[in-house]
Amino acid sequence: MKKTKTLIINNEKVFILLQFLTLLSIATIAPMIGNQLITGSIVNAILFITVMLLGVRAGILISIIPSFVALFSGIISITLIPIIPIVILGNILLILCFNFLKEKKYWIKIFFSSLLKFIFIFSFSNLFLNLILKREIIQKLIVNMGYFQLLTALSGGILAFFIVKFINKGKIS
Repeated sequence: MKKTKTLIINNEKVFILLQFLTLLSIATIAPMIGNQLITGSIVNAILFITVMLLGVRAGILISIIPSFVALFSGIISITLIPIIPIVILGNILLILCFNFLKEKKYWIKIFFSSLLKFIFIFSFSNLFLNLILKREIIQKLIVNMGYFQLLTALSGGILAFFIVKFINKGKIS
């Protein structure tokens, strides 16, 4: 007699996988927009949403993709390849800080995780850029690697608030 294996599909796991793939898709497509303020806000919103809905590990996985998409699509200059790990680590710090503060009010979590990401990316990119580039070029890039990071993290947190509130029918933690 031949044994057959039965595939049992757990609806909850399928739903989680679909959520992950949807968030990953949005994070992957976002860099194609080309405008750093819009792209960064979307990516940061996706990171916050992912942590709230799926947890830290899913957030870390998604945090890696946008930087590489921006590089391979030509949005980031090849000379800035060494900054990619700084941005990825900044995204991971954002996720870890947001999750670490999970017992705090939403806006406190957003503020401190955004501030930590900003300080990290601004400090390390400033240090790195001063080692390899001319002063005139550095000033423009520092704005992109510094204050835009804070602005897009905070605006991503605001966007995530309204999206998760809608998804959870008015409830947000």
